[in-house]
Parts: sequence; C-alpha cells; structure tokens
Amino acid sequence: MANVRQWKWADDPTINDMEQAKLVKDGLDVIETIVEKYSKEGYDSIEKTDMDRFKWAGVYQQRPKDGHFMMRVRIPSGILSSQQARALAGIARDYGRDLIDVTTRQAIQFHWLTIETIPDIFERLKAVGLSSFEACGDCPRTIVGNPLAGIDPNEVLDTRPIVKELEQFFVLNRDFSNLPRKYKMSISANVYNTGHAEINDLAFTPAKKTINGEEVIGFHVWVGGGLSAKPYLAQKLDVFCRPDEVLKVAIGVTTLFRDFGYRQKRTHARLKFLVADWGADKFKEELLKVTGPLESRGEDLTQGWKAGYFYGIHEQKQKGFYYAGLSVPVGRMSAQEFEQLADLAERYGDGTIGTCNSQNVLIRNIPADKVDAFQSEELIVNRFKLQPNTYVGYAVSCTGTEYCNLAIVETKERMRRLAEYLDRTAPQLDTPLRLHMVGCPNSCGQRQIADIGLQGALVKTENGMVDAFDIYIGGTLGENARFNKKLNGRIEAEQLGPVLAQLIGVFAEERVPGEAYWQYVDRVGVEHIQAQLDAIRSADAV
Repeated sequence: MANVRQWKWADDPTINDMEQAKLVKDGLDVIETIVEKYSKEGYDSIEKTDMDRFKWAGVYQQRPKDGHFMMRVRIPSGILSSQQARALAGIARDYGRDLIDVTTRQAIQFHWLTIETIPDIFERLKAVGLSSFEACGDCPRTIVGNPLAGIDPNEVLDTRPIVKELEQFFVLNRDFSNLPRKYKMSISANVYNTGHAEINDLAFTPAKKTINGEEVIGFHVWVGGGLSAKPYLAQKLDVFCRPDEVLKVAIGVTTLFRDFGYRQKRTHARLKFLVADWGADKFKEELLKVTGPLESRGEDLTQGWKAGYFYGIHEQKQKGFYYAGLSVPVGRMSAQEFEQLADLAERYGDGTIGTCNSQNVLIRNIPADKVDAFQSEELIVNRFKLQPNTYVGYAVSCTGTEYCNLAIVETKERMRRLAEYLDRTAPQLDTPLRLHMVGCPNSCGQRQIADIGLQGALVKTENGMVDAFDIYIGGTLGENARFNKKLNGRIEAEQLGPVLAQLIGVFAEERVPGEAYWQYVDRVGVEHIQAQLDAIRSADAV
C-alpha cells in the first residue's frame, strides 16, 4: 500500500463515512488487493469497505450481489483500435457472457465478471493500452469528447494529443485519487458540442481570440455541470486557454474541487454544488490563484448541438475519405458483432472505431472507392444501420435492474422494445426525437437532456406494485440548453407505448416544418402537453 497523504480535511469530524474510509485506504490501493488477495481467496474474502473501493478499479458489484461484477473500460474521447476492440470482445466472450454495452460516456461496459477473472482482464487490457482504472470512483473518470477527432470537418483542432496528455497525467495520480465525488471531464473542438459540455464537471469547448495581433484557436472553460437528482448546467468562466494550457487549467479546477469540495454529504459533494455556491466569478478568481494569469474569454466557436449522433456516410476533412455513423440499438452488442466491426474497420477504414455518447459507434477513414461496398455489408444492412428508424435510432437507456443495484425498474430491453413499438405505430418524423430511459434518478441514461425522458418508478395497483414511468419533456443542450420538465401522471410500464404514440401523434400534427420536439415544447408550453396527457389518461383510464 502506498503512503497515505495527509489531506487538509483529515481532522474534520463532519466528513461522511466514505471520506473516513478513503483516509484509511486510498481507493487506488484496492487494485493491488484485488490482484494479490481477493482474486486468489474468492468472493467471500472481500471486505465491505474494499467493495466500495472497487470503483477505483472500474468495477462495481452487479445486481443481485451474488458474486458477479460490472466493469467499465476507459475509451478516452471514444477512439479505439481494431486490436483493442478484439481484446474487448475476447474478454466479453471468455468472462462476460458475450455482452458488450457502449455507455453514455463512450466507455465499454462488461457484466458477469467474477473476482477470479479480474486480474487476467487487467492484463489483457494493459496489453492493448487500455484500462478500467478510475473509470468509476471519486476520481477523474474517462475523458469524453469527439470520436471523430483528427478527421472531423467540424472540428477547429485535433484534440487527441490533449486528451492523451490529460489521461496520462490524471490516471493513477494519487494527488487526485481522493476527490469529494465522481469527477467528469469533457474535451471537444467540434463546433456541435460532441462532448456535451454543459453536463460535465469540467468541459473545454472551441473558441478563438486575437492575442497580440494573432488569432489563436483554443478553448472556453465550463465548470459545475452534472445530472442526477439535482441537475445543474455548467457555467462558462471568463477564461480563454490555449491548447497547451488545457492541462494547467484542468489541474487547477481539479485542485479546487479536491481542496474546497464538500465532503459532509455524499448527495451534496459534486463540483456543481461548489460552483453554484461560489458563482463563476469567484470560481475564476480562485482558479487563477492556482494557474496564474489566463486570458479572458474570446469568441465562442460552438454553433449548436447534435447530441452525439453521426448517422450516415460523411466526408472527412481529409478529402476523399469518409466516416460511417452506425446505429447500435440501446448500445448493446455481442462479442462477435464487436469483432465484426473490427474486421470492417480494418477492411474498409484505417482500423479505428469510434464510440459515441449516444451509445452508437462509427468507422473512420473509409476511402471513397470502398464506400459502396461498405454500405452493402450484411452487418451494416441488417444490424448496425446507417439510417435507423426514427425511434430505435434515437433511443438511449441505462443498465436498469438487469444489473444495477440502484435501479428501480428494468430499462435496457424495455427501451429497445418500446422504440421498436413506436417505429411500428407512431408517425415517422423528419427530425430526431431523442428518447432516454433511466431506472433511477442517478441518470446514467442522461434522462434530463432528452426530448422525452422516461424515469422508472413503482406504482401501487390492485395487483400490487408494478413498474411505471414519469415522463419529462423538452430537454436539450447547446445555446438553448435546458433540462426537461416533468408531466404529472405516472404511467404504468405496459401503457407507456400507447401513451407515447398518442403524444407523438399530436406533436406530428401540430409541429411546424423542421421543428424539433424540444422546440415544440418551448412553443406550445408544458401545460399544453400536460392537457394532452390528461386527455389520453382520461380516455384510456390509464
């Protein structure tokens, strides 16, 4: 075990039990314990306090806590090689019951792992330059960003070197392995906000500024975003940083969170609460004490938000080369399918695959003369489609009660079936309608930013407690960023499809040409749609 740091909060009697445990043993120390002790002595040998620390290894105990684990693997900015994809597929096949999930933070997630297998998985990941370390826990998690970095005609600079620099600095860095809670960073130079800046603790978005007569391309800095039960949109600081200053700024913000973040209540410990209390001006003032002088804000280069969707064939900034955005329904695939994607990436592209925060994938660097053949591949025609239907294509879901201890209802398979039902029964639209389903308020499925968000709950009926959902409408990010708002009237799960089909049917009749659902909600008002839901419930006695 490494030496324990003497943190400034070590003598604070008001910090919570988890903080006390982290002072006794740093979260990173559990990695060695897993390898040297638990994997050899078995599940029953695991100490309860260490089970909480498993998150620093990227591992959670999965439901129903019978000896199986979930693991998240870091995919920085969502870019991986075909060799790495094959290694991940091999792990899923050998240890994870053939199951791979793409998450809303561009990670790859396994289930069904046992403690005995985890050291071998660590080694397999290390052999291909991947890691699960600090993919969870109170530490800097996977840096999300632009899966098209380096080839993107809509980026103002290639962020791959910056993301790599930050990953190498923060991962396994014990100066920052004991933060008050989870800490999420986003770096993207795409003008359509591929990194979802407003819902991250720290985010960098493209900007430019004329400094000493020279136009400099760099970043604006956002702090304090996050979802869960008390969602906050990040605030933009009056700061401009050059690409070579991103690490310095990230260290500064993370240092403030580590030293001034709240540690009394786990539910009030994210950076968003500190930023909300301080405000952007004071936060900047404190940041400059750590970083030294920074330029003030320049010109914002963000032009909108496309929610991390890249469907279809698109020309890259390298003339004559294309990328292909593919639909992976609710982000779930088999090991064989992931290997087939690796094969396609090698045969048609340069062997790289992108994972998207919309739970989809993309293939990079396809020469023009191979595009037609690529589009004819059976996997692309029948499974991972370039142009999916309206609802399957824009359906996002968390893990749900299938594996998650926090979830109240099943979500993943339910969301897949619901989207297919809507594609059969609801009007097909010429605009995306983003449907996000979550099984609890913790928002791994990012319910708050959906056009229509569905949050699981239970309702009491004559037949006992049954699964149900609250409906939220009108969420979006970008210039008009806002979280969706709740409609009154919890809907039993079996009625969700018919109710949504009717709501969407009214939207299709009342929308003006080109109007997205969140824009429709903005125009007609939540009360108008509440009246629609009330009428549906009354007519159907839902």
